[in-house]
Amino acid sequence: MSQRVFITGAAGLVGQNLIPVLKRNPDLEIIAADKHPTNTAKLAELHPDIEVIQADLAEPGDWQARLAQSDIAVFLHAQIGGLDEAEFTRNNVTATETCLAAMESGITRYLVHISSSVVNSMADDFYTRSKTAQEAVVVKTDIPHVILRPTLMFGWFDRKHLGWLKRFMERMPVFPIPGNGKYLRQPLYAGDFSAIIASCIASQKTGAYNISGQETVDYIDLIRAIKRVTGAGALVLKIPYGLFWLLLKIYALFSRNPPFTTSQLEALVTPDVFEVIDWPGIFDVEATSLDDALKATFLDPTYSKVELEF
Repeated sequence: MSQRVFITGAAGLVGQNLIPVLKRNPDLEIIAADKHPTNTAKLAELHPDIEVIQADLAEPGDWQARLAQSDIAVFLHAQIGGLDEAEFTRNNVTATETCLAAMESGITRYLVHISSSVVNSMADDFYTRSKTAQEAVVVKTDIPHVILRPTLMFGWFDRKHLGWLKRFMERMPVFPIPGNGKYLRQPLYAGDFSAIIASCIASQKTGAYNISGQETVDYIDLIRAIKRVTGAGALVLKIPYGLFWLLLKIYALFSRNPPFTTSQLEALVTPDVFEVIDWPGIFDVEATSLDDALKATFLDPTYSKVELEF
């Protein structure tokens, strides 16, 4: 039986990785919505066989009727970076409230909400506070739902995290590392996470799950692994944390939307270790090794060269 799936924030990292996975199921009719004009156009170009809507989900519009008529919703919309707290509130909280209002007036019977591991983090920044508030809004709905809290993700179309680091490494002679670089990371491959979302759609599992990468790695070793896989020639160089912070602060004076901010640097060095559950067993998804995932991310002939805008 055919089901209509409405994906918000579909032109971002997770959405661009998820849609090829969902298209393998001929019983799913996909509607993909995002407000970023360039990235939404790229999504439509890559997938002319699905319905793509460019819309600001914090604003009422015709898109609400399409969401209300959908059987399943996947919330991927998120403000990740930036310097204005109001943007985080608008795009993470207000947009979620607007989406839920449409769903509760229609036929939607299941929701997959992508939260974040930061809701369990010691970090305190605009992103953390807004994602915590967003999850609180979702919990109140009577629509059956699952909440997935992923750690730092990477994969095709990664413009903010490992993808940006890789491009910086390829273009610059020196790659600076703040402090000693011994900051534990639990990176999650977007291909695996997409498979988890697809599993939730199939099973309509409910509850909340912390989805962490199965392998832990220090930040500096992760950078070295990217360098090894891509063959980038940049020299990996440790610099004092204070100097690194100052350089980011200066850069932010000249860029309205810097790819890496002082708040993100502070979150990077926060000593968080997130729960690792048996998500391969729970969702029947085989975990991809970190090395294989990095190769798939950066060496794939179809998607690895496609870049999204910030």
